[in-house]
Amino acid sequence: MASKIEVKDLLEAGVHFGHLTRKWNPNMAPYIYMERNGIHVINLYKTVAKLDEANEALKKIAASGRKILFVATKKQAKDIVADKVSKVNMPYITERWPGGMLTNFVTIRKAVKKMAAIDRMKKDGTFNTLSKKERLQVDRLRAKLEKNLGSIADMTRLPGALFIVDTMREHIAVKEAQKLNIPIFAMVDTNSDPRDVDYAIPSNDDAGKSIEAILESVTSAVAEGLEERKSEKNNGKDKEEGKASKKDEAPKEKKAEAAPKKEEKAEEEKPAKKAEEAPKKEAKEDAKPEDLTKIEGIGPKTAEALVANGVKTYAELADMDADKIKEILTEASSTLAHLDPTSWPKQAKMAADGKWDELKEWQDNVKGGVE
Repeated sequence: MASKIEVKDLLEAGVHFGHLTRKWNPNMAPYIYMERNGIHVINLYKTVAKLDEANEALKKIAASGRKILFVATKKQAKDIVADKVSKVNMPYITERWPGGMLTNFVTIRKAVKKMAAIDRMKKDGTFNTLSKKERLQVDRLRAKLEKNLGSIADMTRLPGALFIVDTMREHIAVKEAQKLNIPIFAMVDTNSDPRDVDYAIPSNDDAGKSIEAILESVTSAVAEGLEERKSEKNNGKDKEEGKASKKDEAPKEKKAEAAPKKEEKAEEEKPAKKAEEAPKKEAKEDAKPEDLTKIEGIGPKTAEALVANGVKTYAELADMDADKIKEILTEASSTLAHLDPTSWPKQAKMAADGKWDELKEWQDNVKGGVE
């Protein structure tokens, strides 16, 4: 398990330094400890608590197989984000935020595909057939695309979450994520509004050391989630192999015993069935909630609201009516009331039937999970 960050570490990194008191946002008042020399000081105990909460949620998203897009275009954060995030193989934006990156994701994907097409041209020799001027133009286009979109080349669908450094600077990214109900994790300074994000981490978003300290903690949580997913996959493979080998090694004695056992079974079947009915009902009630965030359009908070109302599995969600889901969301929170759950039962049905490839293909083709 990743080592828990302590207040002492954050203090040394200067995470507690806020902005000038005249530049503060009153909504940050709960996270401010005091004012000193005209500067607000952030309460680091609250920072640690919020960071732990964010790390736990990011770990779950990473373990579910969804991508987390990191956004930091300010000078002092660029290199830190690129270095830390590339180690956990997650997409990131460190140059200009391309308008419509999320809301017009299909067009952005076309630009990424154009980059791949240029690479293919260079491999198959088509590139060499172009004139010198055309080759120069294509090279310039390839360099421009690589600079702006190279880090998101492997992101084939909308991300499961956004991590933002400085929400004031990246306000367009925040608006796009809100529109598509994508969970937002962010470093929030004393001049920002924490209400715009789902998981606010009160911290100094201007100093390089502060950004590095928070990113170190966050990326280690993501790496932990990825490791968890990897071990689950390996365990699943081992179980399948074990079942296959057991079938092959089934003893021949079973065939000989099959005939007399049939008569015994017939007598035992009736009372046994009645006895089984009660525990089955109990088992259903105690069933562990499945990861509903794998459904496009459902974030961690939405999943919590559904589980609280007894919708714990894909099968239960698949049996529900979109209007009933809408009622649950409206009662749970006003921020969830605007969601469109029309496609959720359809996606849940695919998930319940184990058709994950079909579900992924559907999510890739249908932007934002809404038909």
